[in-house]
Amino acid sequence: MSVNPYPLGLRLAGRRVVVVGGGTVATRRVPALLDAGADVLLVSPELTPALRAHVDAGRLHWEPRRFVPADLNGAWLVHVAVDDRAAAAAVSAVAAERRIFCVRADDRFAASAWTPAVTRHGPVTVAVLGGGDPHRSRATRDAVRALLDGPDSPLRPTATAAGTRRRVGQVALVGAGPGDPELITLRGWRLLAEADVVVADRLVPGLLLDELHPDVELVDASKIPYGPSRAQEEINRILVDRASAGAFVVRLKGGDPYVFGRGGEELLACTAAGVPVTVVPGVTSSIAVPALAGIPVTHRGVAHEFTVVSGHLAPDHPESRVNWPALAALRGTLVILMGLKNLPAITATLLAHGRDPATPAAVVQEGTTSAQRAIHSTLAGVAADAEAAGLRPPAVVVLGDVVAALPRP
Repeated sequence: MSVNPYPLGLRLAGRRVVVVGGGTVATRRVPALLDAGADVLLVSPELTPALRAHVDAGRLHWEPRRFVPADLNGAWLVHVAVDDRAAAAAVSAVAAERRIFCVRADDRFAASAWTPAVTRHGPVTVAVLGGGDPHRSRATRDAVRALLDGPDSPLRPTATAAGTRRRVGQVALVGAGPGDPELITLRGWRLLAEADVVVADRLVPGLLLDELHPDVELVDASKIPYGPSRAQEEINRILVDRASAGAFVVRLKGGDPYVFGRGGEELLACTAAGVPVTVVPGVTSSIAVPALAGIPVTHRGVAHEFTVVSGHLAPDHPESRVNWPALAALRGTLVILMGLKNLPAITATLLAHGRDPATPAAVVQEGTTSAQRAIHSTLAGVAADAEAAGLRPPAVVVLGDVVAALPRP
């Protein structure tokens, strides 16, 4: 007779869990056990490099040999992650004698416990058992995860759900990535779904804003009046005021908050006002945009360094803090953000200080999006070529031999 399993959440912190086997299955299972705080004993003659890294870091204990019954002394749970059915059966027999639950990768129906398909959302863990069918478990898990990640997630705190909001009076500085809405980090996406207020930059992917819950207050930071400094002061004031009033505020910034994003200034303003801040790094356009245009910023035998600079000020501007003559002497990759307007002056300065005029160059406009355009040129000609092509910001300029290292996509 078929019976349903009894679902249970195991609190394994400080408790011994034995994993028998050091292959790919164990590689997948061990991180969740470590995340649960388990005292993991790994028994296997050989390990994958990923498991060896856990051993080297002191996160678990490894016995480099085959299983012996004494390995289960003091154990609360055992995972058998080997393909040898006879060896797996021997381990599960010892576990049964000692009344220790046993998970078997080789034969789930011979096991006394199953591992569910899991999705995690902060403190919420959803585990799905599919009646012994792992494909059904994963498909159901994925459907639940899509619901929980979406704008109508039941986990999203609302103003009417008193006591359910997990973050009250806080600010999160979230990097939205370089333009493709799918390149925001999973943590950034989840925090965005919880926001009461979103203060968004001009370069934030519009589709992310389209997914916001209708009751979220959206502040378009690109439309705040005054000059750059006054606008930043107003943004700081909005973050502090909304959070001080009890809202969870997400400051959504294109790329990464700390790569020419003035995220540090916003953190200082919030900290000075006593507002807690969470920082969520983002995928920076300085690396992602060249990559999706077929340009690696480093490449073996070509470039062992890359430098990212802001070109929003011309090289001769009194407030520029970039040492352009020193950059001209480098042999690696130079990535210039916000430099399209000043590209003629930048290239002239680099040429004047000795950079080879034939250095490969590229400009990528609106990288990672469906509107992406790119031109390839040389240091001597890239400014004129970009103008002739009608390229406009946002654009990333790449100078160096890496531009020609790979076939063009």
